[in-house]
Amino acid sequence: MTALTKRQIALDVDYCMNGKERKMATKRFNAYTPSRRNMTVLDYKEITKKTPEKSLLAVKKEKAGRNSYGRITVRHQGGGNRQKYRIMDFKRKKDGMEAEVIGIEYDPNRSANIALIKYEDGEKAYILAPQGLTDGDKVISGKSADIKPGNCMEINSIPVGTLIHNIELNPGQGGKLVKAAGQSAQLMAKEGKYAHVRLPSGEMRLILANCRATIGVIGNSDHENVKLGKAGRKRHMGWRPEVRGSAMNPVDHPHGGGEGRAPIGRPGPLTPWGKPALGYKTRNKKKQSNKFIVKRRK
Repeated sequence: MTALTKRQIALDVDYCMNGKERKMATKRFNAYTPSRRNMTVLDYKEITKKTPEKSLLAVKKEKAGRNSYGRITVRHQGGGNRQKYRIMDFKRKKDGMEAEVIGIEYDPNRSANIALIKYEDGEKAYILAPQGLTDGDKVISGKSADIKPGNCMEINSIPVGTLIHNIELNPGQGGKLVKAAGQSAQLMAKEGKYAHVRLPSGEMRLILANCRATIGVIGNSDHENVKLGKAGRKRHMGWRPEVRGSAMNPVDHPHGGGEGRAPIGRPGPLTPWGKPALGYKTRNKKKQSNKFIVKRRK
């Protein structure tokens, strides 16, 4: 059998915290084409349900980076595979009512996997799937909830040192922070009506202690290890090509112009609009929420 028909998959191996060997969630392929040589894909072992819940789907209209006037405000977007939005429950307001995990699903709109849960009253909802959550597990919200992955409660009720995600910024608003695959924040301290939370970026922030958060680390942590391998995979994701500034004319980009290949000719790289591209702080110094940041990231 040829390499093309055989397509043997080699699984990378790493080690857990306890020293036991486990298989990673990325697959490598034989290099039967140049693009296959460095391409990796997820093995989707966490996925237990392949079709989405129809009652929790919504139409997702493609805008290709255009605003309501039809002008491109975000460049290099467009095309890609058609998607439908999964209606997520970031608020988790059904206190004291257990919900059973029906299945773990893939979500094209985010890096994390999602879990379909069914409450005792029959209502279904989607939540972010933390590590360790599987079919048949029970999750619950409210003060009576145990400290286990998937349970949601106020930060007041969470012990110091616990890893959390899907954190609210205002009570009842729904989770706004730490929602990407493999991420978690850590509750560092409680002081009065505020809690000190260390975010994945390293920033230490004050958050109201009566805001809600979900216990655990978000799953699908190998998402960051995937190598696309070819330009076509990027196009399928809705990203269009990006032209280098050095290949443009001076009128189009600060890096443009010159005879042949030319250096930047400036102290550092710039955006197409002349702003520094690396290390330039864009946060408003007068932003109201600055007072809640105890320690900046990095």
